[in-house]
Amino acid sequence: MKQLGVLDSAFINLEHPNTPQHIGGIGIYDPSTAPGGFVRFKGVIANFEQRLMKHPMFRSRLVHAPGGLDRPYWVQDANFDVEFHIRHIALPQPGDWRQLCILVSRIHARPLDMSRPLWEAYIIEGLDNIPDVPKGAFAIYTKMHHALVDGAGGASFMSVIHDLEADPKPAEDSPGRETILVDTAPNPLYLATNSAVNQVKNSFQVAKGTLGLIKDFGKMALGIARKEIPMPPINAPKTRFNEPVGPYRVFEAAEFPLDDLKMIKNAVDAKINDVVLTVVSGAMRRYLEHYNELPEESLAAGIPLNMRTRRGVTDDNNQVGSVFMNLNTNIADPIERLKAIHQSAQEAKEFGEHSPLVDTLKIAGTFAPALTRPVVNLYVNNHLSNHMPANISTVVSNVAGPPFPLYSAGARMVRYFGMGLLTPGMGLFHLAFSSDGLLTLSILADRDTMPDPAYYRECLFAAYEELREAAIKYAKEQEEAQEKEKQKAESKPAAKAKRSSSKKAETAATKSSGKKAASAAKPAAKAKAASKPKAAAKPKAQSKAKAADKPKAASKPKPAPAPKAAVSKAKDAQAPAASGDTVTSLLAPVSDDSYTEAVAQKAAGAGGKVVSMTKKAE
Repeated sequence: MKQLGVLDSAFINLEHPNTPQHIGGIGIYDPSTAPGGFVRFKGVIANFEQRLMKHPMFRSRLVHAPGGLDRPYWVQDANFDVEFHIRHIALPQPGDWRQLCILVSRIHARPLDMSRPLWEAYIIEGLDNIPDVPKGAFAIYTKMHHALVDGAGGASFMSVIHDLEADPKPAEDSPGRETILVDTAPNPLYLATNSAVNQVKNSFQVAKGTLGLIKDFGKMALGIARKEIPMPPINAPKTRFNEPVGPYRVFEAAEFPLDDLKMIKNAVDAKINDVVLTVVSGAMRRYLEHYNELPEESLAAGIPLNMRTRRGVTDDNNQVGSVFMNLNTNIADPIERLKAIHQSAQEAKEFGEHSPLVDTLKIAGTFAPALTRPVVNLYVNNHLSNHMPANISTVVSNVAGPPFPLYSAGARMVRYFGMGLLTPGMGLFHLAFSSDGLLTLSILADRDTMPDPAYYRECLFAAYEELREAAIKYAKEQEEAQEKEKQKAESKPAAKAKRSSSKKAETAATKSSGKKAASAAKPAAKAKAASKPKAAAKPKAQSKAKAADKPKAASKPKPAPAPKAAVSKAKDAQAPAASGDTVTSLLAPVSDDSYTEAVAQKAAGAGGKVVSMTKKAE
């Protein structure tokens, strides 16, 4: 015997005929992989019984405390009958997808028998006209109360009733028949005594939890005020999906290749969850537009969180929380909507890590059922959800299945569609399940809220195709832009090198032409100087003599000849001069008087006269 945890007890207290708190799923199987190529109903029952006997939880029933003063207990049922929980039915003609959806929605709408172990399974035959389903296929529909297992635990339940191969070998240590231990039902006095003791304990726990909750709310409010924690969408608009939920359900589903979803998420650097949310957002947008009910503001969705990864494993069967986020249904462009949803999901995750609101569901399990259940009935029966400020139009849950095939009684599972639950004021549930290269997206809705689920399925496919085509186009544009940037980056060094080589070539050409001109002018100057040596020196000597006679005119000397001619003349002047000739020095620096005097003495020794061009003649 084991007492339910707080969160497990919350789902029991929230049970209502209009909103039963069970989840489910339907798998479609190909019997051709089984030994012999077919599966008998007795084989399926034997497979279930053999496996469930190893898991006492699926043979346990509820025992309530007297007067509902304490949380109920799990007790292993001594009268457990597996054939009561597994039923064998067939689809009516024509046995198509629509008939399967109608049958499953009717079964899922019925509450479980709370006096027995809280699960049921249905073997469904007659799937003769469902596209892409093997011939002779059958389906297994299962439903379990949320107090028994949560979404992540549902995947564990799948591993319990499935094999990894079509014909597994029996375990060597498993005996032919196992001894089953059952609990003796506790007497009312024992339960009443435990209730009294637990009331005292719970009072201290509630007081301690209240103080911790106030502290956590204070931290959250301070973080929001400082803009360190993003504000959740608590003022989303109301839609038809926020109407009170009735007792009837509709079911539909769509399936998408997992590789295509990965391509879409890689195009914008997002996640698979973001892609699924974008498809859901696009479908809701199309559906509400069809009825002219699409609000200008964005709708909001609830996202379940697996608290096992945040708090570790506990004794509770349920370890689930939830956060709210924008679906950005006010953005028409699918790529921009995907980017916005990616940002909204990041903000919701950050809010969930710092907010105590993720554990709001625990409130329904903290107090005794005698107090909680009347409040729940009052809330549901009087449609008080219409007055709640937080309008959550849907819940979107994503459960990752195994990436390899599963088998039940030898038959391979080719499809699996998960099913969630509805709550007061939230009449639409999406559940994505990925396994073996395929992602299925199931919808469960209130029949009055969505009378045409087949049209909503078309909206899902249309939203997916729109997003896929936009992602392909976006990826191509990004690739072209990156290619242009790459070419531009590669062209910069090439252009720089080209300009550098061109500049070097121009410099080399200039130097070459200058050298050629200098070499051509040198012989010409020498030849001219050799042909007229005295005539060239005479005018200069006369002009210098005149300058000596006229000092004022000497202050304005004639412009110096070209450098090359000056050099040649200087060389000629250094040759031994005849008596009476004048040597003109153009190489003496202005400040080097010693060098000037040395040249003068040399010239005087040769009998010549020196006139310095760097000083005024006296």
